[in-house]
Amino acid sequence: MEKNLTYNDLPKAISELYYEVASIKQILIENRSNQCKDSDYWYDLAELCEYLPDKPSKATVYSWIHNRTIPFHKGAKKLRFLKSEIDTWLKEGKKIILTGPKVSPESYLKIKNEHRK
Repeated sequence: MEKNLTYNDLPKAISELYYEVASIKQILIENRSNQCKDSDYWYDLAELCEYLPDKPSKATVYSWIHNRTIPFHKGAKKLRFLKSEIDTWLKEGKKIILTGPKVSPESYLKIKNEHRK
């Protein structure tokens, strides 16, 4: 569909183009969000930081990787994170916190001091 635009048609054409680009952008965002729901989706480091509930910094995630706290995959010098593994890691972390032993600070210090002797 070829149309010869005149100078007078430019404002309307630019306006139409703007709305078409905006609708394409919205479609791409929706498709990306649907992909992120897929458990086989792979995050890069920036996406992972955005996905995690606390929005940690990259440095924090690097320390988790160094301590092998978080599940990760390394290939071709790039870090990748599988969504299903991250979700499991998040759920297990919450379970540990919620089901951990309830120890008073005094008891904890007493136990810790006994182990030092």
